[in-house]
Amino acid sequence: MGNFVIAVHAISASLVILLAPVNILRRRKDLRHRALGRTWVISMYFACVSGMFIYTISGGFTIFHALAIFTFATTTLGVLSIRRGNVPGHVGNMVGSWIGAIVAGVFAALAPGRIIPTLAIEDPMLLWGSVGCVILLATVWVLYVLLALGKEAGAQATRDGESPIVAYRS
Repeated sequence: MGNFVIAVHAISASLVILLAPVNILRRRKDLRHRALGRTWVISMYFACVSGMFIYTISGGFTIFHALAIFTFATTTLGVLSIRRGNVPGHVGNMVGSWIGAIVAGVFAALAPGRIIPTLAIEDPMLLWGSVGCVILLATVWVLYVLLALGKEAGAQATRDGESPIVAYRS
């Protein structure tokens, strides 16, 4: 069970790190932004919740568990902020959560005795194969959302005589 939780955590956290730049760097905050954002939020929640079940460092509650609780809260505040029309609050919470995930990921990748450095030494093919699969998964999802989802939204909006954003909100 422990390895499954760690795998869910690693995949979710990797998706969080990979998907965020797409939404941050895209100029239009449209249907695609919302679809990728929802995927990002779900991935962040999976990373936070699964992280609460990982006790490989000390066997007890660590700073990473506190960070998971804090990040769950800031991600939720980011969602609530945009629902209330508070764009600066949304951006601050989401970008802050993403930066926190990067910092935690760097520590997980560099700290001796953690799974990533151990795997890099004991089974580098598994590590890099897993990294490649997660990057491929994220790339396919981003391309689907940006290409296929955009066409579907545009076609639906044209049929309804609305803009894609208005069609998405209804």
